Amino acid sequence: MQSKRNLKKNRRGVSPAVSTVIITAASVVLVLVAANFALQVLQSQRAIAEFDTAKKSILAFDDAVRDIAWDQSGSRSIRFTNSYGNLRLIPNDKTFNINFAGLNNTSNGNLFTFKTASVKYQMPTGYGMPGVASSYILGSESAVVSNLTASMGQALVKHESGFNSITLNYRVRVTDEGAITVSGAPVNYVDIFVIRLNCTGSALAAGDFDLGCRNVGLKTIQLGAYVVTDVPTISVSEDAKIDVVNLGLGTGKVVIFNLIIADVRVSY
Repeated sequence: MQSKRNLKKNRRGVSPAVSTVIITAASVVLVLVAANFALQVLQSQRAIAEFDTAKKSILAFDDAVRDIAWDQSGSRSIRFTNSYGNLRLIPNDKTFNINFAGLNNTSNGNLFTFKTASVKYQMPTGYGMPGVASSYILGSESAVVSNLTASMGQALVKHESGFNSITLNYRVRVTDEGAITVSGAPVNYVDIFVIRLNCTGSALAAGDFDLGCRNVGLKTIQLGAYVVTDVPTISVSEDAKIDVVNLGLGTGKVVIFNLIIADVRVSY
């Protein structure tokens, strides 16, 4: 009888101990789950913050490029910080063709063909950052600008193959400078501006670094004179895309093109 009473007593003692173990184990699991969730949220917030900072750095770098593009031997640098993403320098990433029509004859003629590099920041979406919608934070999809207040820079934010990216490159500017009398006859001058980036292919991983740009060449090539025989246009094609600027000059007008090329070296 005494042993039965002891057994019942022991059972009553074991039951709270088992409950304590179960509660402790459940608490540990909950803490681990909560900690993991908090870490994922923190990581996602940091990735989003870095991507927003990368946008600002790309825009600041565009300011630097435009500052030195027309300054012979000018140079500047911008600070970048990579923790979750990486910055890539892509040589000869885009090919541009500048053509004309309606001058001397109705067929097209080539004024200039060139390749240019791109600066690209990208971040995997695996860090919990959602895919972004495609949008231009600088410029537009057009390969040519004719408005003096419009930036030649083109920065596209895009989601592609598990990455969010920001790509910076430069468009062609075409501006009509008006007519000047030469040997008693009016001659219309049209300026065509080109910023040509060049670099060595690189992929920069985590860390802080300065991305530099330097003007390594600035030249003007004069082309013409051409006579307007039809509707005069300048077309700029970038890969398969073509954009056209109408020069708005009447038949018989004389046109000279000033092709102004800035070569900008990008390095770190």
